[in-house]
Amino acid sequence: MTVGQWLDLWLETRQALAASTRRLYAQHVRDYLKPYLGGVPLRDLTVGKAQAMFTSLMRVSTARGRPLSAATLQRIRGVLRAALNGAIRRGLIERNPARWVELPSGRRPKAVVWTEPRVAQWQATGERPPVAVWTVAQTAAFLENIRGHGLYPLYLLVTLLGLRRGEVAGLRWCDIDLEARVLMVSHQIQDHNGKTVICPPKTRSSVRAIALDHGLVTVLRRMRDAQQRRRLAEEPPTGFLFVNKRGDPLSPGYFTHSFRRLAAQAGLPPIRLHDLRHGAASLSLAAGNALKTVQNMLGHDSIVLTADTYTSVLPCLDHKAAEATADLVLRAAQRTARKLRRRPRQGRRRSRAGVTPTITQPRRTVKVA
Repeated sequence: MTVGQWLDLWLETRQALAASTRRLYAQHVRDYLKPYLGGVPLRDLTVGKAQAMFTSLMRVSTARGRPLSAATLQRIRGVLRAALNGAIRRGLIERNPARWVELPSGRRPKAVVWTEPRVAQWQATGERPPVAVWTVAQTAAFLENIRGHGLYPLYLLVTLLGLRRGEVAGLRWCDIDLEARVLMVSHQIQDHNGKTVICPPKTRSSVRAIALDHGLVTVLRRMRDAQQRRRLAEEPPTGFLFVNKRGDPLSPGYFTHSFRRLAAQAGLPPIRLHDLRHGAASLSLAAGNALKTVQNMLGHDSIVLTADTYTSVLPCLDHKAAEATADLVLRAAQRTARKLRRRPRQGRRRSRAGVTPTITQPRRTVKVA
């Protein structure tokens, strides 16, 4: 059996994969793994051959002007490693060569804020960070520019609550209790072969209840009433929030394309729709919310992921931290100064001029036998 034959068999037997994950695995197998390793006998695959494949991938992609990122290389290696682990479980091979392949670190990029100097640099050179978030003023400007747009409630949900685009696409009116001001994330919508399909949430922690503020409840209530008047859905309590003329849920890809166009029309620096999720975490922290609260809002399994990837410190939060630190140190210095002023002077007793002080020793008692 060749590596290519095993990769096809391995993909067919993976029944528990989500549709988006299966699509990504199939792409990596088709575009990268099979062209380089497909004809190699599975038992003859070595660390050197796997390493040579990644070296060729990096060289060819760089020569074409589209170098593969470190994260993409790590994902390709992850697919190969998972497939070879399956071969080990079947007894086809004894060791996993992909485990020892050396690649650049695929750490997640840290989100940065579109400050004025960074915006000026982008306007002058076109340079933009891989992950960026808007400031509070930029976010407010975007929402104000799209206030009359039909998808205004959708982008408001993503901006304030950090919902994934599939989660907001799958929202139904039965998932929202406007009286109790609670929204429940129970499933998501994904694009698959040109169709929208309903899928479970990304992880177990993605199933969550999120509190709604009064302003968001007002927007959703108006949307529900307008939708009922236009009769776009069969029954507002059971239909989807964002639907087409047939009442079917809108594609998440449509939200992405619409967001790019609306952000450009507002004259704002470019970000991805998913970056609104990063921004929601940063804005929540800037508002004074605890990191654990932000983790629950985003639906993360680990608080480390929330702190390391999805939170960017906004300038206003930086300033608050700097002022708080300086205030703490200065208050401590003032307390120390007050203690020193209250302390009595301690020194040797000054003697009279020209007279040496007499030192008196204690008298000893002698016992007589």
